[in-house]
Amino acid sequence: MRAILDIVLILLDLYWWVAIIMIVMSWLFTFNIINAGNKIVDMIWRVVNALTEPVLAPIRRILPNMGGIDLSPIALFLGIIFIKSIIVYYIYPNVF
Repeated sequence: MRAILDIVLILLDLYWWVAIIMIVMSWLFTFNIINAGNKIVDMIWRVVNALTEPVLAPIRRILPNMGGIDLSPIALFLGIIFIKSIIVYYIYPNVF
């Protein structure tokens, strides 16, 4: 059972990094530092967006509109921290 919890924790860490990559790439697109016409960049963007958008879209519907600022990644990070804390402090110690 601990192995499953370890895998879940690793997947949460990986998802954390995928969300950071999505945020950084969106900034780089906004400031025209990277070109979306590049096939490799476009492929990476599509994969990262396909991984994060199913989680971020419901969060965006719940959060109020803040103009041009998207706070959904912050809510995602807080959710990941909350889930990891529950696993580490409450579930993991009680598993044999």
